[in-house]
Amino acid sequence: MMDIHQILKQLPHRYPFLLVDRVLELEKGKRIKALKNVSINEPQFTGHFPHRPVFPGVFQLEAMAQAAALLAFDTLGSAPDDKTIYYFAGVDAARFKRPVEPGDQLIMDVTLERVKAGLFKFKGVARVGDEIACEAELMCTMRTVA
Repeated sequence: MMDIHQILKQLPHRYPFLLVDRVLELEKGKRIKALKNVSINEPQFTGHFPHRPVFPGVFQLEAMAQAAALLAFDTLGSAPDDKTIYYFAGVDAARFKRPVEPGDQLIMDVTLERVKAGLFKFKGVARVGDEIACEAELMCTMRTVA
């Protein structure tokens, strides 16, 4: 549905912080399904943890937030510009169910729950295969910067 070139046009993130490799499904105003290929070459694995690398939980949340941003931009029918930043506003009910390791493919399902006063609320679930790795409620907002 959306390849890396299209993602790079939508998200300001770049290596090593771009955490969405592909969008598999996108329903305008409803949901997005995206993937992150977890590679041993990523810099966080040199310190987290050197003898048993684990993809950090906060990165899993960030990956879901980046997928949520792609859904938000599509929902609004707009693309971000140099004066617009998409921020995390909150995370609730975050749960980590299984470690995510190099070689895993993290599949993120993010659903738009509501939009009110510029605040987007999403429900995200990230899986490796059929197993839930992470789930959370995410709140995000867009702000204009000078």
